[in-house]
Amino acid sequence: MDIRDVFGKNLLRLRKQAGLSQEGVADLAGVDRAHIGAMERGEQNVTLLTLWQVAHALHVRPADLLNEDLAAGSDSSAPDGSSSS
Repeated sequence: MDIRDVFGKNLLRLRKQAGLSQEGVADLAGVDRAHIGAMERGEQNVTLLTLWQVAHALHVRPADLLNEDLAAGSDSSAPDGSSSS
């Protein structure tokens, strides 16, 4: 899986888990809503600054957004350490 797809799937999953809209994450991260949508679709390269801003907005580690196991749905725990079951 391409790293942009990994990031996008994780962004979508973590955003929904946080109960936030694309607009909500965009506001918290200081980026445009369309940029969030493009990142979720794997259509946008992400800078380190944007990675940090999005992670901060979602209260997760930047590494969580790049976790291939989470993107594939095989990670048994949420980034905060709680069980997803």
